[in-house]
Amino acid sequence: MFTRAELEVIARLCHQWDVVAITDEIYEHIVYDGRAHVPLAAVDGMADRTVTINSLSKTFSVTGWRVGWAISPPALAGAIRKVHDFLTVGAPAPLQEAGVVALGLPEDYYAALADGYRRRRDVLVGILERSGFHCYAPHGAYYLMTDIAAFGFPDDTAFARFLVTEVGVAAVPGSSFYHDPAAGRTKLRFCFCKRDETLAEAERRLAGLAGRRQSTTR
Repeated sequence: MFTRAELEVIARLCHQWDVVAITDEIYEHIVYDGRAHVPLAAVDGMADRTVTINSLSKTFSVTGWRVGWAISPPALAGAIRKVHDFLTVGAPAPLQEAGVVALGLPEDYYAALADGYRRRRDVLVGILERSGFHCYAPHGAYYLMTDIAAFGFPDDTAFARFLVTEVGVAAVPGSSFYHDPAAGRTKLRFCFCKRDETLAEAERRLAGLAGRRQSTTR
């Protein structure tokens, strides 16, 4: 999540090099710890050079629907509509109708959504820290990055494979998110958009990892 100051740096670069920014703001309502989402288009001078992408997927927990929208300057809207028409034509009508209902929900829906994910974030942070992970608690979205260097595995892929085959818990190798995969070889990403009972079961399965961490770092 970018701060306004960071967005202003991006805005200055867009103006300096005369480029259009394309932003994915799908997690705009899933923010925590008093943070607030700031659209790049709201930064001075960016309304005419920002294409904002969003969808129903994360905010309304319908990731399989693939219903979303783009907001852009008029000069770009025609080309976007043309590409959309050639690629997908249109989302199913019933899903569009459902989207209209969803977008009409009251503000307290969004507050409850963020609070629910914040609570599960804190639950998973506790589970992973008790299991020996070093956690980087996010201020938004529902993914949690961890450092796994202390477990003694050669890299993130090896540890992820171990967790799946020997522990029964799935995670994503952190190197997947780095331009230079070597920079993420000690990172692993977990997801906390799960039921409470699923998180509890994950804790049960991970219970023995803390001892392994201690034994590999002596």
